[in-house]
Amino acid sequence: MATKQYWLMKTEPGTFSYDDLERDGWTHWDGVRNHQAKKNLAAMKQDDLAFIYHSVTDKQVVGIGKIAKEAYPDPTDETQKWIAVRVEPVCRLKQPVTLQQVKEDAALADIPLVKQARLSVMPLDESDFKRILQMGNTMLPALKG
Repeated sequence: MATKQYWLMKTEPGTFSYDDLERDGWTHWDGVRNHQAKKNLAAMKQDDLAFIYHSVTDKQVVGIGKIAKEAYPDPTDETQKWIAVRVEPVCRLKQPVTLQQVKEDAALADIPLVKQARLSVMPLDESDFKRILQMGNTMLPALKG
């Protein structure tokens, strides 16, 4: 059985927010047009977990999504060069974790959110994922898979 991987996925809340993900029940995580982010999408496996991060305005981790379907052609891409994954909501963080809090936490100093700030889809180590969960005063609910 494959080891679960952890991710952070950025979205602009004015375009698509965690509220939208909860309301809709799922989404194509599409529109990614960066080669490194594309490689990260391609590496995602079903049931991997991803923090949903509101970029631009809020700059905070607000919720957790689950990869429900692995990489497939991005339905918004006419060139057919780019991919998407299907994401479903898991839970909202009880306390959003701001970018400032992440930057101030020495244990998180080397995560891509700090080191590669413009990357929209990034991997996280399990320890980093758990640390952000702790900062967000959130425990994962029991998950299938």
